[in-house]
Amino acid sequence: MQTSAEDATLSGMPRLRQVCTGLFLLLVALRPAYAQNAVDLKPSPQQVEWQDLEMGAIIHFGPNTFLDREWGDGTADPKVFNPTQFDPEQWMQALQSAGIRYVIFVAKHHDGFCLWPTEQTDYSVKSSPWENGKGDVVRRVEEAARKYGLKFGVYLSPWDRHEPRYKNSAEYDKYYSAELDELAQGYGDLEEFWLDGAGSEGHVYNFPRIIEELRTYQPNTLVFADMALFEYGDIRWVGNEDGIIPYENWNVIDRHGYLRWRPVEADTPLRKNHWFWHPNDEASLKSVPELLSTYEQTVGRGGQLVLGIAPDRRGLLPEADVQRLKEFGAALRQRYGNNLALRHITTTPDAELAFDGNPDTFWSAPTGSHHAVLEAGFDRPVTFNHTLVMEWLNAGQHVQKYAIEIYKGREWIAVAKGSAIGHKKIDHFARVTASRVRLNIVWSSAEAHIREFQIFDSSAAP
Repeated sequence: MQTSAEDATLSGMPRLRQVCTGLFLLLVALRPAYAQNAVDLKPSPQQVEWQDLEMGAIIHFGPNTFLDREWGDGTADPKVFNPTQFDPEQWMQALQSAGIRYVIFVAKHHDGFCLWPTEQTDYSVKSSPWENGKGDVVRRVEEAARKYGLKFGVYLSPWDRHEPRYKNSAEYDKYYSAELDELAQGYGDLEEFWLDGAGSEGHVYNFPRIIEELRTYQPNTLVFADMALFEYGDIRWVGNEDGIIPYENWNVIDRHGYLRWRPVEADTPLRKNHWFWHPNDEASLKSVPELLSTYEQTVGRGGQLVLGIAPDRRGLLPEADVQRLKEFGAALRQRYGNNLALRHITTTPDAELAFDGNPDTFWSAPTGSHHAVLEAGFDRPVTFNHTLVMEWLNAGQHVQKYAIEIYKGREWIAVAKGSAIGHKKIDHFARVTASRVRLNIVWSSAEAHIREFQIFDSSAAP
């Protein structure tokens, strides 16, 4: 049996439902038009520009260089830092020869030693004998990078094994933010800011504050962060230091129910397992075939390759490293310098934009289509063993299944298949010969946009 109170409550339920329903519909109508699916997300203009850079370098140089260490403990005497032939222009020339287009300089590593004359601590170059304590390594590297046309960014280690305030999260955050302010305001536009959670045991970083400080002075800088710092980054770590993307690469990822455009950056040192220079270490230098393989498993899988380089105690890149970078660049130009697709004779006017060797133009599949074919014919058969395809990503990443096919006999034969193209996809296969070649877009979430479809024969390279 119902009480009068219950009767009143129940009699009000329809009205309550109407109010709630009306409120819900109002909220739906007023909510921002957020993308609900990964295929709907688009990169920012800064991310588009950054992905076109394709190869960068991260430079480690500091007291560790002079003490034969990888990780300093913050006790090194600043007097150990004293390069005798410091020449960052030599570094940039070597990087440029490899095709590298941006640099990330480690302004402070975990040892806490600052490579610019910061006002926040004396544990910096101003306490070293180098240039009588008047020098600024960050400034010199930044100027050299810009002189040779390379973009410039910095890494400022959150972990600081020297600074006493590190034990107090609030006090250290003030210290770190003040250092960040100096770098963000004093060294021009920063292409990238590296951020990680190293040393976070026992310390809680105020990452929202860090990003807010950076954005105040550098609104266009892209932030690199590993997946643990997902919400603060514009770029994500590949998950290893081998420089390899071991999976079909999608730029959009889902964490905690949030979708974000987070392109991949894969870092790996030029010398195996060594980010800083060490004496008697020639055997660790990676070979040209190793570097080519790394390139094809990073840039060739739609990601970014960042090579770690390390000046020696002179302040110069070792001659062997300079030569290896030059050889690597030459090998890349040799392998990808003879695009056989440029020899095509038959295609449509629209499709021509994907075969012209110009990544600033692109072919678009018919509006609203989910399947399309991009074909080129040749006046005589061409022999090749790998292809390079670039997707125009400004409108999002759309291709979900594709095949590289040749016409043989009376049918199309697939020589390679994949589930993602993205910024750039390189496919290798046994050498084939054909007069007709096509990119078969088996399925795409929306009409596909292809910047380039290139064909190469690495076996023919001298």
